[in-house]
Amino acid sequence: MSPKPPSGSATRRRKEEAIDAFRDDPGIERGGRHFDRIRLVHRSLPEVDLEEVDTSCEFLGRRLSFPLLISSMTGGSSNRLRRINRNLAEAAQACRVAMGVGSQRVMLEHPEAADSFDLRPLAPDIPLMGNIGAVQLNLGVGVAECRRLVDHLQADALIVHCNALQEAVQPEGQTRFGGAIQRIGELVRGLPVPVVVKEVGAGMSPADASRLLEAGVRIVDVAGAGGTSWSRVEDHRRRAAGIADGLGRAFEDWGIPTPLALELLRPLRGRLTLIASGGVRSGVDMAKAVVLGASLVGLARPFLEPAMESAGHVIEVIERLRREFRLAMWLTGARTIAELCGNDALRLPDPTEARP
Repeated sequence: MSPKPPSGSATRRRKEEAIDAFRDDPGIERGGRHFDRIRLVHRSLPEVDLEEVDTSCEFLGRRLSFPLLISSMTGGSSNRLRRINRNLAEAAQACRVAMGVGSQRVMLEHPEAADSFDLRPLAPDIPLMGNIGAVQLNLGVGVAECRRLVDHLQADALIVHCNALQEAVQPEGQTRFGGAIQRIGELVRGLPVPVVVKEVGAGMSPADASRLLEAGVRIVDVAGAGGTSWSRVEDHRRRAAGIADGLGRAFEDWGIPTPLALELLRPLRGRLTLIASGGVRSGVDMAKAVVLGASLVGLARPFLEPAMESAGHVIEVIERLRREFRLAMWLTGARTIAELCGNDALRLPDPTEARP
């Protein structure tokens, strides 16, 4: 039997504890650097001026300055959580990039937290995506509740995050994932906006992506291993609850690395829009992800501490990523995102796979 779902105050406390764990333990950032093995073709003569490179793209019917998603982080009624979300939204609007909010489950359990998701007035022109956990769909959250979340945020899409490993390690985690794909299909049919299905740091497999495609999902975030280890985050909370069994550490590097997940989903390109997140730490990594087939690239951890300070600090990180991304495009000779996305000719063979 699964543990009793935590109260709204427990949900808020869990979000705060996760942020504290990030600050206290650098090892949560795994630094897998899986993108390092991906090498792009360098053009000594790009035959295009740098300022002519067009990094803009479209997502969910809105124009972005480049294919960046500020990935889902947090939300809640504390001043710190409100400040983080608002700084992220202001920066996303200023830089014209997409944003996903953290789980809105806290809104359903604790109505006072709703105002931390009042972000559309701060970000009127960007793709803004709501968020709920897949397991919550088996615990009483249905189409009607998800409509409320979408309407409150005025969201362009709803992210359903799949965090089976994280839930299994959480002291109060919920592991009732049986039938979740059917529930997701009901959301696809019942919501007025697209449903985006997102892994949480362990990578989306071809089997799951294919089943989601059959259920009507058209956008998935592969969210692979290599960056933030949510298993290790929860291990901190597990030990704080007096459970010192090391379960979270045993699985801290579990999963499919993001570049490999993109490669494995290559046969589904054209039917599925792919978002790449997990271990992406530079604009160069972003360019590699787009070459591997991603239409949008998500980062979260690099924005967390800047978002605690100000929107301006977040903007500085975004602008650095954009400069790196644009230069990487130019050095491959790509003038537009269309010339970059899924272009296998821009990738060098992996020397580790070379045969005599």
